[in-house]
Amino acid sequence: MAKILQIETATAVCSVALSINGETISFKEEQGQNLHAANLTLFIDEVLKTAGVSYKDLDAVAVSKGPGSYTGLRIGVSTAKGLCYALNKPIIAIETLEMMAAGFLTENPDYMGLICPMIDARRMEVYTSIFDPSLNILIPTEAKIIDETSFADFIAQQPITFLGDGAAKCAEVLSHHNARFNPSNFNSATYMSRLAAEAFDKGNFEDVAYFEPFYLKDFVVTASKKQQAQG
Repeated sequence: MAKILQIETATAVCSVALSINGETISFKEEQGQNLHAANLTLFIDEVLKTAGVSYKDLDAVAVSKGPGSYTGLRIGVSTAKGLCYALNKPIIAIETLEMMAAGFLTENPDYMGLICPMIDARRMEVYTSIFDPSLNILIPTEAKIIDETSFADFIAQQPITFLGDGAAKCAEVLSHHNARFNPSNFNSATYMSRLAAEAFDKGNFEDVAYFEPFYLKDFVVTASKKQQAQG
């Protein structure tokens, strides 16, 4: 029975879950700004204690690898790698957008359209990809500026559900009878369970020493307006 600790910190949601053989048995999550650094290890402790599982009983640690928030991903992956080093356990990387699509399908098992998870980047830019109902990738993960022509070929042919914190700002420009928008939160470690179990069974592990988050875009440090004014 594979016991997998699962960590999701790619967005403003700080989420931890424990699964056994692909079934979530315990989880803790909270949404808000700047939660990850202070709460992630506390959430991990709470999830394990609630389930009655010790750290040494874990078989692997799964982490949402991105794309998403640079700081959130760095905290989540660093924590996962530290646990794997200390416990001598394998690390599993779960693509964040795939996890979101899997979550939507978990809640909507009869859905037959396309799924387009979106993570807010800035202005009208999102991190996004498109999946079919079997989680086959139709458009690989990309940083995309959304306008009225985005995904036009897909939208014209069949229903497509946009979800995630980047979807709401795109609703007006992607107006079409086949375009649907789901406001629910699918950035949750609970939706990693099946994906993590499948990866574990296949032995799809990352190199703990060299694994890095999938940032998609380079992190750019910009000076605050106050610093610019002083300059």
